[in-house]
Amino acid sequence: MKHVGIDVGGTKCLGVIVDSFGQVVHEVRYPTPHASELIDLLEKMFRELEGETTLGVGVPGLITADGVIKASPNMKGAHNIAVGPELRERLGIAVHVENDATVAAFGEWKSGAAMGARDAVMVTLGTGIGGGIVMGGQLQRGANGFAGEIGHMVIERDGVECPCGRRGCWERYASGSALKMLSGGVDGKEVFEKFHAGDAEATAVVNTFASWIAEGLASLTNICDPEVIVIGGGVIESFATRIDVLEEKFSQSLYSSAMRPHPRLVPASLGEKAGAIGAALLVGEVVG
Repeated sequence: MKHVGIDVGGTKCLGVIVDSFGQVVHEVRYPTPHASELIDLLEKMFRELEGETTLGVGVPGLITADGVIKASPNMKGAHNIAVGPELRERLGIAVHVENDATVAAFGEWKSGAAMGARDAVMVTLGTGIGGGIVMGGQLQRGANGFAGEIGHMVIERDGVECPCGRRGCWERYASGSALKMLSGGVDGKEVFEKFHAGDAEATAVVNTFASWIAEGLASLTNICDPEVIVIGGGVIESFATRIDVLEEKFSQSLYSSAMRPHPRLVPASLGEKAGAIGAALLVGEVVG
């Protein structure tokens, strides 16, 4: 059986059909709309993909077990949006909705960089920071389905204001938008280009940025003790050839670093399709 998965990102929605081997056989993409138009677009994408019997959706924010977006700081107007219930009624099929980073974690665990691990954490560094957690060979959702909101760990009390309404959240210091802030408005891609070319100012910015990423990764390691931390998003693609920089900062931040095994820090292998693939694979497992 083939399954449809759609990943709702900050700027685009990517939909795929995945076969029984986890391979993408078709895809479509559209710009991310305002939250008020999201369900209409998801229905359109499913029909365009000529989906068979299931639909998995990954959306940012706090998502209930029934598939309702309760809050999503980086998506305008996304409060109490009944994505799952509405799509089930419209399409008459099995629909499963999860947090976007949770489904990305599932995708990387089942068919990507975390395959074979019983304990893994996925960190997505994009406009904000999302996360997914696998412990004891089980995807963790929490009591209300809200587990994995790692971007809103406070790492700097009374720090930079976050769209969620609090201050000092990790994503204000270690996301793509945070890198732009640290560099004085320079685009992240340009910062890394200068860093790889040996520019002193860019190197200082990247080192500071890596330190902020490492602070959060160390906290996650203290809490979850994973075998592997998979890091996805556009930021890590720029880091990929110098992962040693991040590993060094991580080692310096980790509690009792010299006395314990370190998790492997690895780039995501499914790229931008991790969320859509994960959504498709997860709905297949949930509904059989």
